[in-house]
Amino acid sequence: MSTNRLFIAAAGSGKTRLIIDEVIKNKSAKTLITTFTLANEKSIRDKLIKANGGCIPPNVNIQTWFSFLIEHGIRPYRFWNERVTGMELVSTASGIKYSYKKNGKSIPVAWGETENFEKHYFNSAMHVYSDKLAKLACCCDKKSKGYVIKRLEQIYDHIYIDEVQDMAGWDLEFIRLFLKSSMSLTMVGDPRQTVYLTHHDRKYAKYSYGKIKDFINNECKRISCTIDETALANSHRNSASICSLSSRLYHDMQECLSCLKESHSHMGIFFVPENQIMAYQAQFKPMQLCLNKSVEVCEEIPRMNFGESKGLEYAHVLIYPTADMLKWLCGKNNSLKDKTKAQLYVALTRAFFSVGIVVKNDFEEDVSDIKRWRSASI
Repeated sequence: MSTNRLFIAAAGSGKTRLIIDEVIKNKSAKTLITTFTLANEKSIRDKLIKANGGCIPPNVNIQTWFSFLIEHGIRPYRFWNERVTGMELVSTASGIKYSYKKNGKSIPVAWGETENFEKHYFNSAMHVYSDKLAKLACCCDKKSKGYVIKRLEQIYDHIYIDEVQDMAGWDLEFIRLFLKSSMSLTMVGDPRQTVYLTHHDRKYAKYSYGKIKDFINNECKRISCTIDETALANSHRNSASICSLSSRLYHDMQECLSCLKESHSHMGIFFVPENQIMAYQAQFKPMQLCLNKSVEVCEEIPRMNFGESKGLEYAHVLIYPTADMLKWLCGKNNSLKDKTKAQLYVALTRAFFSVGIVVKNDFEEDVSDIKRWRSASI
C-alpha cells in the first residue's frame, strides 16, 4: 500500500539526510530520488555515496526532475513524428509565434497546443522547452491512457522529491498523478527557499512560490497524504541569531530554532562597510553572495549568486543586499516580493556562524540585532 508524505522543512534541518537515511534502511525498495537543480542532484549523490560506503545502492536511481521527465514521461510515448533530442532551458515564455508592441513593451504571443503541436512544445532541433516538459508528460499519460504512471509503477516502489517547493504549474499536476498511484511518494521542501521555479505557467498559478501544502490540501483532498511540519522544523546548521532573523521573513510559518552544537569566536549578524571587506575576508574567509554577476564584489574573494548557493553551507557568508533587502533589514520595508524574500532567506541561512551585510562606508542606520563590524586594527 502506498504512503504519501510531505515534509515542510526549515533550512539546515536535514532534508537530504532524512531521504538518505530512509533509502539506506530500505534497500529492497526500488527507489527514485529526484530534485530540480544539477547542483542539488550532485549533492544528494555525493552524500548517499559517503553514507553508503562509497557507492550508490543498486536499487536507487538519482535524476534531476527534467531528466526524469524526458526519460520516463516523454520519450517512451512519442505520438508525434520526430524523436525528442533534448531540452532547451528557458526562463521566459517559450514557443513564440510573434511579438507586438504595447505601451512601449514587446508582448510575446506563443503557438497554441492545438494550433501547432510541435511548435508549442519543441524548438527547431526537437528539444522540448523546459517550461513544457511536465505538461507534455501529462499529455503523454493521457494519450497513452495512463501508461506513463503504470510503467513507473513497474519500475519504482518509492519516489522521493527533494526541494519540492521549486515545482510549479504542470509539475504539480504530474505530482498529483504520483499521489494517486500505487507508488509511495515522499516530498521534502522549504517553501521559504523558492528562488527557482520550473516555469511560470498559468496552470495552478496560485500555488507558485512554495505553496505545495495548499496544493495538497485544496487539489488533492481525496488522496491520502500526511503533512508533517514539525519533524524538520529546526536548524542544525544556523546559529540562534541567524535563525531568529531569517524566521522574521516568514511570520506565517513556525519559527525556526537553532540546534547548532558548534560555536565560534565570531557569531552573529554584522554590517560590514565596503572599506572593511578585505579585513573581514582575512579573518573569516566568507563566501560572497549576491543577486547576479552584474553586482560589483571583491574579486579576490569567491562569489556565488543567491540561487546558486541554495543547498550549500559555509562557516561565514558576506551578503551584498539589494536596496529592498537592506530596507527590510533596517526595519523600513515589511512587504518584500516573494522572490526577493526567498533570495534573502537563502542567503542568510547558508552560514553556520555569522552573516556579514555589505553596506556603504557612510552607512549610519542603527539596528538593534545587527552589529557594526570594524577591524580591530582600526
